Amino acid sequence: MQPLRKPNLSLFNTLLRSKFRIIPHSPLNNHLHNHLTTSPPHDSNSTTNTTTKTSSIDAGSSNRKPISQWPGMFHSPATHALWEARSSIFENPVDGNAVSSSQIQPVPKPPSRSRTSIFYNFSFDQILREQYRNPWNHIRMGKLVEDFDALAGTIAFKHCSNEDGTAMPLLLVTASVDRMVLKKPIHIDSDLTIVGAVTWVGRSSMEIQLELIQPAQGNPNISDTPALVANFTFVARDSATEKAVPINQISPETEEERLLWEDAEKRNKLRKKMKSEQKHTENEDNARLHSLLAEGRIFTDMPALADRDSILLKDTCLQNSFICQPQQRNIHGRIFGGFLMRRAFELAFSTTYAFVGVAPHFLEVDHVDFVKPVDVGNFLRLKSCVLYTELDNPDKPLVNVEVVAHVTKPELRSSEVSNRFYFTFGVDPEAIKNGLRIRSVVPDTEEEARKVLERMDADNS
Repeated sequence: MQPLRKPNLSLFNTLLRSKFRIIPHSPLNNHLHNHLTTSPPHDSNSTTNTTTKTSSIDAGSSNRKPISQWPGMFHSPATHALWEARSSIFENPVDGNAVSSSQIQPVPKPPSRSRTSIFYNFSFDQILREQYRNPWNHIRMGKLVEDFDALAGTIAFKHCSNEDGTAMPLLLVTASVDRMVLKKPIHIDSDLTIVGAVTWVGRSSMEIQLELIQPAQGNPNISDTPALVANFTFVARDSATEKAVPINQISPETEEERLLWEDAEKRNKLRKKMKSEQKHTENEDNARLHSLLAEGRIFTDMPALADRDSILLKDTCLQNSFICQPQQRNIHGRIFGGFLMRRAFELAFSTTYAFVGVAPHFLEVDHVDFVKPVDVGNFLRLKSCVLYTELDNPDKPLVNVEVVAHVTKPELRSSEVSNRFYFTFGVDPEAIKNGLRIRSVVPDTEEEARKVLERMDADNS
């Protein structure tokens, strides 16, 4: 175990200038100021603005004492560090005589006030690296996705906190996550940083953009372009009534921040337009529907004559079930969206692995809407299937997987869909060269066929 670093007074002064208020003589003081620092310098061509101070959290410093005010204790090293960074807010709650969130006057804040980063010292910290590697010595994308949600939540809290560092009486929840596309491989043995800030604010919602940056291996002169960019949308609700409440607006200070705001505004309008179109139009392309169902009928009616390079959609399905434990809750007693995304990712990975026959590699996760909250004690069922494969390029086949989360309540004899996740995976080109063949997936019910068509249209839009 590495010895704890000595307190750094310059970093502690940086912390005092941040919006997190530290309680005098709190045991947390001995740890927190070692983890909130200014962002390390990046290449001049980096997309991250380095002229602004950034709160940085060391994901590897996990030797912290438990704090009773923390929500659950189910944490990766990064979420552990993030919850410690938020703990000063939890230790300074708004008292019962304080004004409600609807009476608080929001004030504009620049993105720099919420900008925060997590640093992963994979090149040096073997214990940290061990917790993030998979059996093939690659990065566990599910854990990084979970960390993305935790970082976005911390940024949302910082943006909505009062000037004295205490938290408004708000319920901040993940509403959606835009499509995340892996732009280049992420290496488990190289340091990486996830940095983010609020880029856009509506009346009661905000968009937070996160970037995963990893220096190019062996060539420090190459620009550190992001390997992954994610846009999270959080909504604010009154903690007592759960009604939408206004939050602090955003005031961009640089040209880059203004461009990010404009891009986020366009995405917000596009999301509203797409939802409106989905409510008022239906895809009645009967020719495509019957074409998809034709092969499925052969599997049902004449299985001996079915295409040996195809498989029924229902035969690719996997599922798992679990009780949502209190260790996985946030401060409002609900299950973290990042935890749900990680469990969905790992089931999708397993489904693809069983379907392909070799370990796949992650390419993207489509837009995610968090439809219904998941509470502690809920019986959650995750069901996955391969929706379709893309075999137009035989050397680079793609596998599209759906994971549906069902909140099941046996006492009430009810089951509702909480989330739908859509992942795309690729296959190792060497396995294809060695003769691996990927099957086509065939629906055999009209419901399955419509679902496949909807996903194909969404991927092509």
